[in-house]
Amino acid sequence: MAAPKIIIAIDGYSSCGKSTLARQLAAQLGYNYIDSGAMYRAVTLYFLRNGVDLSNPAQVDSALGSIHLHFEYNASRSKSEIFLNDENVERFIRDLIVAEKVSEVAAIREVRKFAVAQQQQMGKKRGIVMDGRDIGTVVFPDAELKIFMTADLEIRVKRRFEELCESGQEGTLEDVQHNLAMRDYIDSNREESPLRQAADALILDNSGLSREEQLEKVLAWVHERVAKQQPLLNKLS
Repeated sequence: MAAPKIIIAIDGYSSCGKSTLARQLAAQLGYNYIDSGAMYRAVTLYFLRNGVDLSNPAQVDSALGSIHLHFEYNASRSKSEIFLNDENVERFIRDLIVAEKVSEVAAIREVRKFAVAQQQQMGKKRGIVMDGRDIGTVVFPDAELKIFMTADLEIRVKRRFEELCESGQEGTLEDVQHNLAMRDYIDSNREESPLRQAADALILDNSGLSREEQLEKVLAWVHERVAKQQPLLNKLS
């Protein structure tokens, strides 16, 4: 009998490596990876391109009605990439101008409802890994494994700066530190679905961990949770 598939919810601060870990887990487990952050970035990109006034609810609602998001797997890059109205916008959503606005956009109630509804639909088949800010608290409060990731701010700034440099984007360490501090504040203090550690989440501080070490640690957590689900599956079969 096949092992039961679970939902893995990963939350945490910006530039903690949530997406990297989520992709690694999905690849190792044969699960689907859903990048919730990319969804909010794509919405932000659409708003910026179309001059949507974030303080105008009518404009926001109208814009959301014109947005269609989906993911497609890119075999050459071994990752799923997001499409905005059938355009691959994976490269554009990583720009600093999007990063500077995404937390503000994601704090809008209508935007969150729009994204959460799509995310919950994607998770109905289970066997998924999703990362974001409110996955374990709002999107999948019943997820079998919830992880809250954190790391020292200095380390997060360094990681984000290196990411920008590798992608050929401009920016200074000071710019990145300001951006992360701003996003941390907005994410943690917004009225709608703020960043919170779920009561039953396991904390993963990866300040001193390599990617391989954190993956090994989390895979042990996954196998433990899957083992707990097996007796239930046996009863239902």
